[in-house]
Amino acid sequence: MDTLKVRDAKDVEEVVRAAIANEQPLEIIGHGSKRSIGHTMATNAVLDLSALSAVTSYEPNELIVTLQAGAPVADVLSLIDSKNQQFAFEPMNTAPLLGTPALGTIGGMISAGLAGPRRIKAGGARDHLLGAHAVSGFGDSFKTGGKVVKNVTGYDLCKLLAGSWGTLSVMTEVTLKVMPKPEAERTLLLPGLDDAAANKAMTAALGSPFDVSAAAHLPKSAFRSRTDGLTDGFGDIAGQGEALTLLRLEGITASATHRAGSLRELLAPFGTATLIEDAASSALWATIRDVLPFAASGALGAWPVWRIVCPPASGAALGAQLVRETGGDVIYDWGGGLIWAALPPKGDAHAPSVRLRTNAVGGHATLIRAAEDVRRNVDVFHPQAPGVTALSERVRAGFDPKTILNRGRLTRGTAA
Repeated sequence: MDTLKVRDAKDVEEVVRAAIANEQPLEIIGHGSKRSIGHTMATNAVLDLSALSAVTSYEPNELIVTLQAGAPVADVLSLIDSKNQQFAFEPMNTAPLLGTPALGTIGGMISAGLAGPRRIKAGGARDHLLGAHAVSGFGDSFKTGGKVVKNVTGYDLCKLLAGSWGTLSVMTEVTLKVMPKPEAERTLLLPGLDDAAANKAMTAALGSPFDVSAAAHLPKSAFRSRTDGLTDGFGDIAGQGEALTLLRLEGITASATHRAGSLRELLAPFGTATLIEDAASSALWATIRDVLPFAASGALGAWPVWRIVCPPASGAALGAQLVRETGGDVIYDWGGGLIWAALPPKGDAHAPSVRLRTNAVGGHATLIRAAEDVRRNVDVFHPQAPGVTALSERVRAGFDPKTILNRGRLTRGTAA
């Protein structure tokens, strides 16, 4: 396989134009940490952006950072953490789940758009993407957005690039909004709730005036004997596979402490909540964000994993149905609006059942982890309604008319 390692945006233009002229589609990678998500692409040429790794500018006082697309996420997080700042959407680290090295890049982070538990409050990656420089499938460079929050006129193309999995353009540089890290973090932990009761507790918390920034539930599980991050600070309850319902509050210390006390009183009908603070709380939510109970190195490492987004009110019933029908295991995030489902190995990864149940509640499901032969025979990304499919195709053709970029990654049967 030919690997074309570029040095700058001009190189990217030249590579894309040559690919168009030769009708040779390109696979776009940083370090390739997410290559196993999506369908196998019809190409023997790789466009490697890993050398575009510079931090172009960082203005902590303006809450803005501009980065080349190949900048390692871990390095960027370390940089902004040194100024006590963060990406508020909590980008997911897919490495533990996929069993790959933790080498994710900023471009991959934006292209995948996988946000963590705070999305219910802070929004997703696209909401924090202020601007981008990219090369389209025409081989032309373009710029969208800018370096201030209110700098959008005409079409806000940033929103399209986030979550496009590299099918619309090759991003070379992005500008992102950063936010101050909260002074304090408090998590209330309720043990022993079934899915329905947990859903009610999370709904009550999120509907309260106490500004909850994350709500998750891990059902009682025979598979979860012990998970890193879930036993820190509150004994071995998680090590026994007990059900855990988690609610996070953030802010200045006095406020977070007061709100946690008030929320604990509100949740008294569901049981007595344990209080987890600061570092232990952060470790706990990193475990939820990165879906560590389903890690590739764990007991369920060989199982396919689905990411299902649905109305929160439907989450508990949908998750319970899938567990009953397949014998799998689930985790609820976003107050039940995001379900992670690890299902027993099967040639179709239980896709018919997952799609049927997800469609019934108006949700969508993505097969995040599965063997290549399974992904070859199953739609990894949720099939869209005909009207949406037609609109998506028109948008894609407007960026990349010859399907040069990541051909076949999103849709099965388009790799030819």
